[in-house]
Amino acid sequence: QLQLVESGGGLVQPGGSLTLSCAANGQTLEYHAVGWFRQVPGNEREAVSCIASSGGSILYDDSVKGRFTISRDSSKNTVTLQMDNLRPEDTGVYYCAVPRELFTVCRMWARWYDRWGQGTQVTVSS
Repeated sequence: QLQLVESGGGLVQPGGSLTLSCAANGQTLEYHAVGWFRQVPGNEREAVSCIASSGGSILYDDSVKGRFTISRDSSKNTVTLQMDNLRPEDTGVYYCAVPRELFTVCRMWARWYDRWGQGTQVTVSS
């Protein structure tokens, strides 16, 4: 069964960069659409970006367009979220997720996804 593990979170100053990685054990991640979400206490998870399976379409929330880049590394079976020019409002726990079905488009809503990682904390503060 597919398991997802996020890494790369941490504390960074405004304007800084972080690279988050979503690694998959048990299945080939390239066959799945992958979504990145963030959550702050008291709020629902909000979509940041997603990538369809096998090099398909990519979507970004308006708040991160031009600053975040999602990509796949098939050799490592990972999906990376490069985050540049970080802002305090980017703070939160970041999760990656995949839908149960293979070879799908991606969607910017949480109910599209069935399997989630444990999350990695990102804090943007001076």
